[in-house]
Amino acid sequence: MEGGGFRILEEESTVPQQRYNTVESHGRAVIQMAPMEFGSSVESSTGPRYIKSKLGTKLHTDARMSMASSIGHSSNRSQSDSKLELFGFDSLVTILGLKSMVGEQGQTSASPMDGENAGIAIGHHKETEPKLGTMMGVFVPCLQNILGIIYYIRFTWIVGMGGIWQSLVLVIFCGSCTFLTTISLSAIATNGAMKGGGPYYLIGRALGPEVGVSIGLCFFLGNAVAGAMYVLGAVETFLDAVPSAGFFQAESVTVVSNVLVNGTTNRSATTISTPSLHDLQLYGIIITILLCFVVFGGVKIINKVAPAFLVPVLLSIMCIFIGIFIAPRPHASKWITGLSITTMKDNWSSNYQCTNNAGVPDPNGHIYWDFNALLGLYFPAVTGIMAGSNRSASLKDTQYSIPVGTLHATISTTVMYVLSVFLFGALSTREGLLTDRLLCATVAWPSPIVIYAGIILSTLGAALQSLTGAPRLLAAIANDDILPVLNYFKASEGSEPHVATLFTSFICVACVIIGNLDLITPTITMFFLLCYAGVNLSCFLLDLLDAPSWRPRWKLHHWSLSLIGALICIVIMFMISWTFTLVSLALASLIYYYVSLKGKAGDWGDGFKSAYFQLALRSIRSMGANQVHPKNWYPIPLIFCRPWGKLPDTISCHPKLADFANCMKKKGRGMSIFVSIIEGDYHESAEDAKTACRQLSAYIDYKRCEGVAEIIVAPSTSNGFRSIVQTMGLGNLKPNIVVMRYPEIWRRENLTQIPSTFVSIINDCIIANKAVVIVKGLDEWPNEYQRQYGSIDLYWIVRDGGLMLLLSQLLLTKESFESCKIQVFCIAEEDTEADELKVDVKKFLYDLRMQADVIVVTMKSWEAHTSHNNVSKKDDHEVYKIAQSRTRTYISKLKEAAKREGQPLMEGGKQVVVDEQKVDKFLYTMLKLNATILRYSRMAIVVLVSLPPPPLNHLAYCYMEYMDMLVENIPRILIVRGYRKDVVTLFT
Repeated sequence: MEGGGFRILEEESTVPQQRYNTVESHGRAVIQMAPMEFGSSVESSTGPRYIKSKLGTKLHTDARMSMASSIGHSSNRSQSDSKLELFGFDSLVTILGLKSMVGEQGQTSASPMDGENAGIAIGHHKETEPKLGTMMGVFVPCLQNILGIIYYIRFTWIVGMGGIWQSLVLVIFCGSCTFLTTISLSAIATNGAMKGGGPYYLIGRALGPEVGVSIGLCFFLGNAVAGAMYVLGAVETFLDAVPSAGFFQAESVTVVSNVLVNGTTNRSATTISTPSLHDLQLYGIIITILLCFVVFGGVKIINKVAPAFLVPVLLSIMCIFIGIFIAPRPHASKWITGLSITTMKDNWSSNYQCTNNAGVPDPNGHIYWDFNALLGLYFPAVTGIMAGSNRSASLKDTQYSIPVGTLHATISTTVMYVLSVFLFGALSTREGLLTDRLLCATVAWPSPIVIYAGIILSTLGAALQSLTGAPRLLAAIANDDILPVLNYFKASEGSEPHVATLFTSFICVACVIIGNLDLITPTITMFFLLCYAGVNLSCFLLDLLDAPSWRPRWKLHHWSLSLIGALICIVIMFMISWTFTLVSLALASLIYYYVSLKGKAGDWGDGFKSAYFQLALRSIRSMGANQVHPKNWYPIPLIFCRPWGKLPDTISCHPKLADFANCMKKKGRGMSIFVSIIEGDYHESAEDAKTACRQLSAYIDYKRCEGVAEIIVAPSTSNGFRSIVQTMGLGNLKPNIVVMRYPEIWRRENLTQIPSTFVSIINDCIIANKAVVIVKGLDEWPNEYQRQYGSIDLYWIVRDGGLMLLLSQLLLTKESFESCKIQVFCIAEEDTEADELKVDVKKFLYDLRMQADVIVVTMKSWEAHTSHNNVSKKDDHEVYKIAQSRTRTYISKLKEAAKREGQPLMEGGKQVVVDEQKVDKFLYTMLKLNATILRYSRMAIVVLVSLPPPPLNHLAYCYMEYMDMLVENIPRILIVRGYRKDVVTLFT
């Protein structure tokens, strides 16, 4: 635009938006917004909007305009004239993909993967694989995992070893654990949308990324090892059915038993063959590789194969129950008695004994079984409840499918296990239960071949589900980008996690090489129990806190049920094996520690943060608004970072301010509030304030200071500080000490603004009853590694509630000052008061448990020292005359200006009264106090002196002259003013 106008840089677009027309104005740019005429087109920018002049000056638009522009230009959709045009560029119905008011269909937005609080992504919907329903997505995978190898080849053995009643206790105990875990899982899964990762996602979002990753990785290992267990079960069944398929010689065990026949005892020997370990390893590796090829084919192939595995399993279970009810059949084993009350009575009690590695009873065996050992062996038979949630990313509706499918699978299998305990206990003698490893196949109708096929297919189906869920779990952990070491296992949305699948296969093959099924199952049990305990604790914490965001659709839950479920999981872990429990907890703890050290920060709104928040709120309410007792008083410093400017824009705070803030806290404990004020308009500087706040927070973290950052935008520093001192904090957790640097630059920078601001801040602190600590010599303040030797001198002039004494004691707790001693100088007006004052102060310090040397200085001694030191008297007189001349010159200029304008004497918009005699008196007092400090404390490490309040209706310039006179030639000084509260107490 000609004439020095402004132009808006835009790119062409077909998006109808509001038009911004520039209008020439005198001395400034004016932007006029007018609605578009219906049917017209307009140019619209698709990126950040700037307003540039021909002179190269860049002007920032209003923050609200920028935000609206960024929302409105984020898509390239055509939009007709809308009735909601007043509310912005994109109405809610358009953004959320609902039908617009003119009948158009909006784009469906995908959930972003890189954050929990990311905005709604707008764009074309990505073509993804068909989602699964409740049956194929949850119920079938859970059923395949639960109905695995344990039921077919170990369940009858468990009934024979533990007896019917202990087996019932075992089934009900483990079933209650999985049932309560399912209830907790359902509650969390119905509390909102759920991404991939299953239990890891739920635990991580409830207990935080550290707990989520540690338990998630353990659960991944459990799934990978479970795949090896299922493969070994399939191979063992195959070799039992077809012994000739083995390449190596089978192991044989002879079992001798005593049988009472017609009053005489007959000894019978039975030879039991078990497959060779090498055959188990060879076939196991081959099957694992074949299953991995199926998994590499993706979810589509797995879903097509899954029914082929499940249907024979259900048929085989039906054949087992038919065979039980028609037993004994002709040519049946001598151990099968059919359903008999007598057999049930004989098998009611337990009969624990020693076995070999294959589980065959052997008097010389080195494995002794008891209830706890059976618990570890049986529990993997109920661990398939997470199979559906592991595939949460592939489900149509996680909030419906996960609760319904998992709960039906859990209840149906638990009922089947309970019935099986009674049926197997009444079917066969104890010897048959313990020695016939495939009693299910022996009793099945019409032939054992059906059961062999069912066992092999069920175990292969369960192994397939484990090898499918484990890689997706690992990929979900990697995609959250918490641990950089897991970046190799990332998988993009909708793609298969091939690298994670390959890694899972290696773990599965390594466990297959071990070849011992009974050694693998306790390891799986620990990892699964750890995950179940995490799910229950997550639901317990969320239900107990009852945050506003906790609104699960699943209503059949209560925090007490989740707590009982978590306790049952922990009890089962310790009952199975203290060793395995401690190892699994140690592994999870190591992962937790590693994530806390090396992991990237992730704020998922977890339950722990909610608990901290509620605990903080309750603590604040319990503290009330009453005065804090001196025994409970903690310094909460408000650190004024840049009160006088003159720091580079890239530096958010003086580098030594955090070091000084740490010196005001015992052992670094306590909160500091770092505050900076940006002068300007809030709408224009809001984004700058956010950027500055992030930089200041990074500085605080770098200095390892416990504190928070706050940035205020205000028209002036005085107004900003006045707002801070009135509103900052909650209840008794408000800042009670204001810390700022002494404005040493005031004389050469701004003779009016800095003194006025400085005095205004001090007056505001006095009115708000805040203590003040002003630091001079901050550049030379020692850090934690610079040890100091000397004295900390206190010039105690007025009552300050003991703050100056407390600060000196806090300094001594730091390593840099712990070698220093404290000297307390008390100022008395008359010589007659000196001795009495010294005794009182010593007694006071003794009662406060403070060790310090007490020195009393009288005002008459000032004159006496000066009269005996002519050089000092001459120097002091010159300094005094120079300061007096400066103040009189400044006052005379103000009086001349007021006389010309016909107004009273004003400074900073306020009327002031000048009493030159009082000004001279105050200058002289500060001169003598400075001379006393230099006389006694020239070599002191730190000097603390009372801060005089600014006199009412006094010139701010004169007050700055007083302060300059006080701190002259003192390299490191803290000017302290207490408040109307005691911060130390004499009593215990």
